[in-house]
Amino acid sequence: MIAYLGDRLEAVGLSAHSQWEPLFTQAKACQPRWITVTDSSLALSIDQILLRAGVRLLAGVEGVIEMVTDPDVDLVVNAVVGAAGLEGTWAALQAGKCVAVANKETLVMAGPLVMELARKHNAALLPVDSEHSAIFQALAGGRHSEVERIVLTGSGGPFRGKTKAQLAEVTVAEALRHPTWRMGKKITIDSATLMNKALEIIEARWLFDIPADRIEVILHPESVIHSFVEFKDGSVLAQMSPPDMRLPIQYALTYPERLAGPARRLNWRELSAWHFEQPDHETFPALQLGYEVARRGGTCGAVLNAANEAAVERFLAGDLRFVDITRVCRAVLDHHDFSARPTLAELHAIDRWARQEVSRWTSSKRQTSPVA
Repeated sequence: MIAYLGDRLEAVGLSAHSQWEPLFTQAKACQPRWITVTDSSLALSIDQILLRAGVRLLAGVEGVIEMVTDPDVDLVVNAVVGAAGLEGTWAALQAGKCVAVANKETLVMAGPLVMELARKHNAALLPVDSEHSAIFQALAGGRHSEVERIVLTGSGGPFRGKTKAQLAEVTVAEALRHPTWRMGKKITIDSATLMNKALEIIEARWLFDIPADRIEVILHPESVIHSFVEFKDGSVLAQMSPPDMRLPIQYALTYPERLAGPARRLNWRELSAWHFEQPDHETFPALQLGYEVARRGGTCGAVLNAANEAAVERFLAGDLRFVDITRVCRAVLDHHDFSARPTLAELHAIDRWARQEVSRWTSSKRQTSPVA
């Protein structure tokens, strides 16, 4: 994005966990002040001679915190996968920064705490996910008190229309073949189980302060309409564009301005029809987990997120069947020690517990609930 909007944007810091070579390539192009490799053991072995002069190499979460809290940083983009993204967002909000959040797990784990922290420090959260960006844009058409409901759209993933029996035989390769988007492995599996929609329900509940019973999901395989907002007078506003993440990323980076950029445009002369259908909650039970967690709050989000991350890892490693991803998430969620108002430390502890329970559930080879 900086290549297109270099007169408006400057990279002050960049980070990656272990893929340091692409990071170094980006550093040579953007010339940031720092880069951070969050895998501390790897960072120690990297030959810093490969870096352009003037770029400082940082390591671990401490490096991320140093970058995001620096006074020269105006906007922090958090696209870290999973629970690991919480620390950077937390530090940035404490420093009063604007955070463009593509890491939905931050709000899934600690939505109330994160939103309270943002209010306390007069910081801002801007959504980068295409669905939440669409809602954010559509909400500009009315006041919060006028919103009747929000509707998250989803492609349905590679297994839309499949039966439970068919899902029982799903392979890793099949689950990674998304029909619309090209994404990382974890989020692609989440799309296949519809867990991504479950996490988006939870994120939307806290980000937009909307109760779970006023959030709905509808499948839209073309992925052109990215979400809807329905107002009390019956008006429905939606945001439409081709499936291209460069648009929501740019909007977050340049908000509140809209500038010409690299995102693809709709070809109005080629449009024919768009399709919508209701999701199959019985075949894809992850959605009900999302609604339950959004209603209950407390420690539920951290447990569901951690259990899902661990279960997806096990599936990708061949240790868990596709249909068992949501089963183990349900089991761990049902047997955790619920707290309605957890501290940040308690959320980190329950995150660790949930991952351990998935490991125990998988290793036991028994389809039984974990013991708390």
